[in-house]
Amino acid sequence: MTALEFSSVVEKLVPTLRPAAYNLTRDSDDAKDLVQETLLKALVNKDKFKVGTNLKAWLYTIMRNTFINHYNKVTKRSSSLDTADYAQSFPGDERMVAVNGASGEFAMNDIYAAIEKLSEDLRTPFMMYYTGFKYTEIADKLSLPIGTVKNRIHLARKELKVQLAPYASGD
Repeated sequence: MTALEFSSVVEKLVPTLRPAAYNLTRDSDDAKDLVQETLLKALVNKDKFKVGTNLKAWLYTIMRNTFINHYNKVTKRSSSLDTADYAQSFPGDERMVAVNGASGEFAMNDIYAAIEKLSEDLRTPFMMYYTGFKYTEIADKLSLPIGTVKNRIHLARKELKVQLAPYASGD
């Protein structure tokens, strides 16, 4: 497929890309940018497209990956804000930054103690979920039905909420 033929076929698929981009971004301007970036990446990487495969699916994959990469970049950037600088942008609102590091340490000690008080049946799936395992992975590793795993994590969270109730009101 020549570059001109490829561009022509891709151009015909643009109207089908726009709704998908809007579903991802939920903003018309961002959707237009996403489609444009998808087309640019497709044209730059046209040599990686295998003739005879589904071009539309290939473009959707490029779009989805572009969206995910952009989302991850934005969330990483926003989560690495320096809290001191952030607090200075809201003078007089001390709720934005933990003022006393010692009280934070007490809270963490209470959280760890509450987790230790959980029964092993609840603590193990909860800690696996907390450390990043997915429900299906936990179910496989513990040889439990997925519904049981979800229920145990729910019960653990519910029990921790009761044990850590004093922190809920900000005391």
